[in-house]
Amino acid sequence: MAILALTKGGQALARRLARSLPATVFFCRGSLRRTMEQCWYDHDALVCIMATGIVVRTLAPLIEDKQQDPAVVVCDEQGRFAVSLLSGHLGGGNELANRVAAVTGGRAVITTASDVQGKTALDLWARDLGLVVADRDGLTRAMGKLVNHGSVTLYSDYPLPNLPEDIQPTDQPQAADLIITAAAGVQTTGTLLYARALVAGIGCNRNTPAEEIEQALHQACQENNLARGSVARLASIDLKRDEQGLLAFARRHGLPLDFFNKDELNTVGGVSTSAIVLRATGARGVAEPAAVLASGGGRLLVKKMKWPNVTVAIAEITNPFDKHRFHKQNNSK
Repeated sequence: MAILALTKGGQALARRLARSLPATVFFCRGSLRRTMEQCWYDHDALVCIMATGIVVRTLAPLIEDKQQDPAVVVCDEQGRFAVSLLSGHLGGGNELANRVAAVTGGRAVITTASDVQGKTALDLWARDLGLVVADRDGLTRAMGKLVNHGSVTLYSDYPLPNLPEDIQPTDQPQAADLIITAAAGVQTTGTLLYARALVAGIGCNRNTPAEEIEQALHQACQENNLARGSVARLASIDLKRDEQGLLAFARRHGLPLDFFNKDELNTVGGVSTSAIVLRATGARGVAEPAAVLASGGGRLLVKKMKWPNVTVAIAEITNPFDKHRFHKQNNSK
């Protein structure tokens, strides 16, 4: 977090805030535009102790996307008001405004309609459930309906946790404002929210590059009408713990990677077997049983698909919203 101040009074407040908030303080003695641009790219939140107009005019050329832009809170030098200016929800601007006001004894000024009306912020709700929003504009339209009409409807392919009162469940997907699924290409007027409900089991030859694994998983999802964004984790045999391409692919996408030994893999029934794999690893198979184990015993949706250097299978987590569902944390890389 960066705290920027222009005046002597602003500098005093910046020091006070920095004692309560972990932040770096910038006293803008030279070029404000250059300092603010540096802070914009280097920090995930900015508290600007100066006039709102100055902040708006300076930051306007830098604003791109509320999914990525830092939170911006503007505060007067006496700390009477802390205005959440940018990235109020996903960036944490509204929460930061409240924190600043708590330190200064002032008032947080929050203008997002959901907060003013006490309605559910759908972007935060989706984030907290780990959902991947397929259409951000669609979610904005759904948010508009919620604040203007009081509620939205939701259909889900998976068991749901307790819902806020203004999100109403329905068993009619075509009539739903929001649809939670792991399926790609669903024809609907509602907004698709992809559940992190898929586990990809990966087998690969030694020194297979991350790009080949990427392409194989993409093709496996595409050919089976599954959303790539629904892949929650990867799994393989423990012999691949040092497989650099696999590790790089997992890091690139922020995916947990579970490893199982041959005995664990061999406990899984109803999966494809390979004499070649058995001779090389001692396991009757890798991709399919690894996917099933890492999904907590879920359904095998995609049997192993083979490429020259990669094998992919996909299993489904039965209840992706159960935070206590089984996965092999101690074997995660």
